[in-house]
Amino acid sequence: MKLSMWTYEGPPHVGAMRVATGMEKLHYVLHAPQGDTYADLLFTMIERRDRRPPVTYTTFEARDLGSDTADIFQSTLKKTVEREEPEAIIVGASCTAELLQDDPGGLSKSANIDIPVIPLELPSYQRKENWGAAETFYQIVRHLTASSLGLGTAQANGDNSKAQPSCNLLGPTALGFRHRDDVIEITRLLSTLGVAVNVVAPMGATPSDIARLCDADFNIVLYPETGQLAAKHLEKTFGQPFTKTIPIGIGATKEFIDEIVELAGLQDSADRSVDEGNLSWWSRSIDSNYLTGKRVFVFGDATHAIAAARIATEELGFELVGLGCYNREFARELRTAAAQYNVTPLITDDYLEVEKAIAETQPELVLGTQMERHIAKRLNVGCAVISAPTHVQDFPARYAPQMGFEGANVIFDTWVHPLVMGLEEHLLGMFTDDFEFNEASGPSHLAHGKTPQTAQSGETTRASTTNVVNWTDAAEKELKKIPFFVRGKARRNTETYAQLQSLTEISVDTLYDAKAHYGQ
Repeated sequence: MKLSMWTYEGPPHVGAMRVATGMEKLHYVLHAPQGDTYADLLFTMIERRDRRPPVTYTTFEARDLGSDTADIFQSTLKKTVEREEPEAIIVGASCTAELLQDDPGGLSKSANIDIPVIPLELPSYQRKENWGAAETFYQIVRHLTASSLGLGTAQANGDNSKAQPSCNLLGPTALGFRHRDDVIEITRLLSTLGVAVNVVAPMGATPSDIARLCDADFNIVLYPETGQLAAKHLEKTFGQPFTKTIPIGIGATKEFIDEIVELAGLQDSADRSVDEGNLSWWSRSIDSNYLTGKRVFVFGDATHAIAAARIATEELGFELVGLGCYNREFARELRTAAAQYNVTPLITDDYLEVEKAIAETQPELVLGTQMERHIAKRLNVGCAVISAPTHVQDFPARYAPQMGFEGANVIFDTWVHPLVMGLEEHLLGMFTDDFEFNEASGPSHLAHGKTPQTAQSGETTRASTTNVVNWTDAAEKELKKIPFFVRGKARRNTETYAQLQSLTEISVDTLYDAKAHYGQ
């Protein structure tokens, strides 16, 4: 089994925690040894929640392995029901407890609990966190909506007397990247179209709410990684269609609105005169010209990565030099998108492979997860986070959605500012000998605490990993005089010119010869 200090996804029972923690009046009883009890750390410290996550552990110890750990599970289950008084319970085992084969589902049945108990079979050594979240949500929906079959819901009875069409929002969970704000933004957008939200799930939903999912006319899948499996079940069981467009970016949001209008049957009455925000205005402005063609590398979960690639190329005029995701369940969609942009798809959960790809493509901006944030800092490249896994700083107190037109404004600010800050750093570099500037201060937006000498050595390291020619110290110093936002291109052109001339060393003269060659 591969061990790593960094990981994009945890085991599948962490995905189950994300679903349980996002819901209300649902509790998760997890069969796990002492030491696997880290839910509090995940949700109270990273997401800054105001209460403990609804997860109870059996926390058996090594000495308990000589007795009956099944008794420990049943005892914990009964005490949890008495203490928490939930509407429903999900039960499962952690990676370590799975090896004991105690069968939490079967033990729950013999415990005679008088509320719904939903067993989870989450193979920890074959699957990962996002799959675990999707499977957990699907099992909850499958068990709790089963009671609605044939019991006279509005949909089952063909009651079309509702004042307006309604939908469910599926997929948002705890520890999701900006899920809370996305739900608010999409709810507002639907309201302007005349569509009511029946249930948002898992986030904020109770087991009773899950049983009402079938009352909606259709479903909106905000995050396919966690919501698509349940949406397919609802479509098959209750005939509810679901959306395929993810409303991230101006173009996708417009397509999303068209899809909603069609599903809701509002072609003749929907008001589509909504404020599209500032991104589209800026993209048409003269100010955007100096960022056109900037090289961007994108990596994250498939949904956010594919959306980011579209925004970067179609709405901001960037050049996409890399596209990848870590969740293999959506590898096909990622490969399709990569083919569209003529880049090589990168599907891996090894951050070292991602770092190598970033170093080789030499982007001017990285769009990724908290892992890519650290990688970009080491390589002295600007970065913006677009996807989980995230850090505490990616759960801001302010309103910062990624979806809808307001989400496009947030994305514009988040992505463009690292590049704009590069302009400021160049101006600071021009006046580096002025007594008012501190020579020891490194670029403020890239690597806090780095000295210019450290940053320079970082660039040299990056170049040496991808090129066979060497730069003299004088040439490196001269290269530093070139503005940040075109320095990468100047380096690449000079190295290409040197190779064409069969040079093994780049001097200041070589740098200017290359400039003259490509300036013809």
